[in-house]
Amino acid sequence: MNSRAPLLALACATLISGLHAPAAAQSLRLPFAAAPAPARAVPAGPRAADYIVAVVNSEPITNNEVRMRMARFEQQLAAAGQEIPPRPVFMQQVLERLIAEKAQLQLARENNLRIEESAIDQAEQNIARSNQMDVTELRRQIVLEGMTVAGYREDLRNQLLLTRLREREVEPRIRISDLELDQFLREQQGRTDISAFDLNLGHILVAVPETATPAQVATAREKALRVMQRARAGEDYAKLARENSDASGAATSGGLTGRRPADSLPPIFLQAVQALPEGGVADPIRTTAGFHILKVVEKKRNIALPGATVEQSRARHILLRPGPQLTEAQAVARLADFKKRVEAGQADFAQLARDFSQDASARAGGELGWTSPGSFVPEFEEALNQLKPGQISSPLISRFGVHLVQLMERRQATLTQREQRDMVRSALREKKLDEAYAQWTQEVRGRAFVEMRDAPQ
Repeated sequence: MNSRAPLLALACATLISGLHAPAAAQSLRLPFAAAPAPARAVPAGPRAADYIVAVVNSEPITNNEVRMRMARFEQQLAAAGQEIPPRPVFMQQVLERLIAEKAQLQLARENNLRIEESAIDQAEQNIARSNQMDVTELRRQIVLEGMTVAGYREDLRNQLLLTRLREREVEPRIRISDLELDQFLREQQGRTDISAFDLNLGHILVAVPETATPAQVATAREKALRVMQRARAGEDYAKLARENSDASGAATSGGLTGRRPADSLPPIFLQAVQALPEGGVADPIRTTAGFHILKVVEKKRNIALPGATVEQSRARHILLRPGPQLTEAQAVARLADFKKRVEAGQADFAQLARDFSQDASARAGGELGWTSPGSFVPEFEEALNQLKPGQISSPLISRFGVHLVQLMERRQATLTQREQRDMVRSALREKKLDEAYAQWTQEVRGRAFVEMRDAPQ
């Protein structure tokens, strides 16, 4: 899953059956969470038995749900070097978030939105692959971190369901006029500050207990310095993170935080890396959680300026649209068979596309032409980015159906004025999508009947 964008926006440029679209912000984004984080055991409290703290349209939220979600968020905030609000405030924030999620999930069910097992399988495979694991290793790590595989997959299902609901309910609200686009372009020209960039950081945490002695702090600092020196010497950062980081999820993420706007990072992190180039490793920084070792894995302008050079891809695909006569699982199986036949030399990809693809590109043998980064929906682009020329992806699921993708070639190209405007339009649309989502979330929450019961503890 694209680390910036499981939520999709419609493209404003030329569409190919609606396939082209930029990425938008994540519906349930938390600091450095590449996937739903495993929930730790609920800490002991003054009240042993679980109880209902709120009811959302007759569906309860329990005290344990609040406490488990708080524990998860606390780990992620601490690992990110961010302050944790006072407990009563934090508890109320978490409860409100759970209420909003419940209301949205109920709305998704009312609209008969469903996530098939094949989509969850794909999400699980993507997470494993992005962390250089197979699914078996990922599941083993999930169990080690305190969550059941079934619970993890249910979290994935809910994430995907909320994403699909947002695609349906929020994206149609977004319109970008030429006037807005021109004004935005004028504002972006000449910007060189760090907020003009997107960053993907590697993050290793050497934890320091709150009650640590000076000797323990010194030991942790020495470990952090050794890890930093090894990272600067060129050792595999993901391997260093898996072996040394105490951050939640580091074993599965390889320490990668995912590409995101620089100004969304904790200020203390941003200050440490703002002068570093790609590949640079910052000196360890100290927070209440411990010592953090940060590496700038990617540093890309979030707005492509005129004359910018980008890596473009030329690809082709076969699209099958599930319906009454073809389930999603059957479409996946059929495309997997197509892949085997092409790779065995028993079939031609272009001919299969002409014969079976349900996309407008079928007549051209599935060809999508030369495209720049951000042209496709995230799941499609993620699969494309992992291919080498000539390779074929496994079947992948998007909101348009099930795809089989083949990368034909790549090239470095200077953006035309139209391409640059299209990329800027996509970035502006993404920004407006976040704003529209916040407003829509409040609307859904306002329509829900919420009964507050006993306060969480």
